Amino acid sequence: MSADTTRTDPTAEGRELIRFDKVTKRFGDHVVLDRLEFGVSPGKHVTLIGPSGSGKTTILRLLMTLIRPDEGTITVDGEYLTHEERGGRLVPAGEKHVRKVRRKIGMVFQQFNLFPNMKVLRNVTEAPVHVLGLGKDEAEQRARELLEMVGLTEHIDKYPSQLSGGQQQRVAIARALAMRPQVLLLDEVTSALDPELVAGVLDVLRDIARTTDITMLCVTHEMSFARDISDEVLMFNEGRVIESGSPEKIFNDPDHERTREFLGSIL
Repeated sequence: MSADTTRTDPTAEGRELIRFDKVTKRFGDHVVLDRLEFGVSPGKHVTLIGPSGSGKTTILRLLMTLIRPDEGTITVDGEYLTHEERGGRLVPAGEKHVRKVRRKIGMVFQQFNLFPNMKVLRNVTEAPVHVLGLGKDEAEQRARELLEMVGLTEHIDKYPSQLSGGQQQRVAIARALAMRPQVLLLDEVTSALDPELVAGVLDVLRDIARTTDITMLCVTHEMSFARDISDEVLMFNEGRVIESGSPEKIFNDPDHERTREFLGSIL
């Protein structure tokens, strides 16, 4: 969607839940994203791969509004994320608008970012109560269901420091899902874990991908995981998508020489 068109109809057939339209992001003189164009359909699981510095994590940070694009627009569920329409013109969005749209997005970070002074259950209920306005009982029931789903029922009364890294990351996944987002962003969620803890976290995410209709946008170097959960894989290089396709196509028969080089270096 370009800046001078009307907002996409969220009920339109074949709509995209996420749309990047000619998005550019610079840090100083370095162009990290170069007029990036791509979209994600509702319920799809899309994995971003590519070398370090190719712009993958920047995309997730833009969606979380931790940073804003220098040019171009991002829409989420048919609404502009960091812009809004006033008097027929697109202008930078105010914080109220940004918060409303961003509420549709949950993110699990490399570092777990749990509240160290709160027990597991409260880590998961805090935002639903204070941001979504859920009653405490409803928030706790939802949190207990999610903690059961990620295999942590017996740990709800522990503090994060009493958990392993893998358990902390599973709490972070439950916390993100407690906000009932339409989109779940996953940023190298196993990179801070000891190798023996990685499989448990990835198994939880596989279950979520298989049993829910949540849309996923994932940055990972775990290629077997990407192959398992993805509907589409996007190969990034120097701030652009140079190739996209099914996991079978990208991992078994990529068209682009840069994709073959990258996969050859990590597989």
